[in-house]
Amino acid sequence: MIERLGIVLEEDKFTNGREFPPENTIEAEEETIETEQNAAEGQIPADKGSNNNKFITTMLVTALIVGAACFGIGRITAVPADHIVAKVENESITKDELYNNLKGRYGSEALDQLIGDKIIELESKKENITVSEEETQKELESVIVQFGGKEQFDALMESYGYSMEEFTEGIVKNLTLKKLLEPRITITEADMKEYFVQNKGSFEVQEQVKASHILVDSEPKAREVMGKLNAGGDFAALAKEYSIDIGTSEKGGELGFFPRDTMVKEFEDVAFSLQPGAISEPVQTKYGYHIIRAEDKIEKKAAVYEENAEKIKDILISQKMPEVYNNWMNEKYSEYKIEKLL
Repeated sequence: MIERLGIVLEEDKFTNGREFPPENTIEAEEETIETEQNAAEGQIPADKGSNNNKFITTMLVTALIVGAACFGIGRITAVPADHIVAKVENESITKDELYNNLKGRYGSEALDQLIGDKIIELESKKENITVSEEETQKELESVIVQFGGKEQFDALMESYGYSMEEFTEGIVKNLTLKKLLEPRITITEADMKEYFVQNKGSFEVQEQVKASHILVDSEPKAREVMGKLNAGGDFAALAKEYSIDIGTSEKGGELGFFPRDTMVKEFEDVAFSLQPGAISEPVQTKYGYHIIRAEDKIEKKAAVYEENAEKIKDILISQKMPEVYNNWMNEKYSEYKIEKLL
């Protein structure tokens, strides 16, 4: 089982502890933008081999968690105080009680978040900063990858009760913030080369294969499927019909790319021996009988600095961003007239 930001995900049925993208610990914001620590200290899956935009993802998730309390408070004030939200036996809990509870627990943090958002909005207007739809979509795709794919991303959104529209608004806000702060960050060529030397292994391209499979529980069943494939049957359609791997059957048996040492040995040996487009004979593992089709391959490649320079620059910027953000926001707090009336 793998826990990601409060969501427990089961590993693929037939893998032997198949690795998911490495996880990063969410750093809680400090001082004026301090978030609810206990809610934010989950883990977020990162894009394998890439640390791009970690700060943006952290800021976005933080905004969502704190925003939940904020938005809840806003809605509650418009409802009559005697409206009942829950009952325990004959005792009622009113929205007024709920409001006061949320205000006491999250009010200060939520208010600081809204003040920070307003400052970002005003500063972006001063500097004529805008975010295009293309930039937003590109960042959304990157965030989805960091969360381990569309399925896990959707599960996360559902668990917090957020729509794609709300999440996209958060992305625009954070891209705006990035454009405001990046001019304050200096990254030298020497910094980049030093990081490359210290982390060279993470930039190497590992040998990988993209494959699909059909998993059945007996050799006779596997032979039946092979007969249909040999007669011209569609692999994806047969995977949906026959495969007992519930994690991939509806996707036509697709496994995506995976490196060595992530699947059980019998399966992996055959998968890496196939040429793209080839289909294996039934392969027996402890999970049953697999029919494997190779889709594509990536050969192992040594890390080259020039090919990773931009990626390294993004990583170093993301590492410096939290401190720069806190300093910048403290400056703006002193520049603007701010009245807290909560």
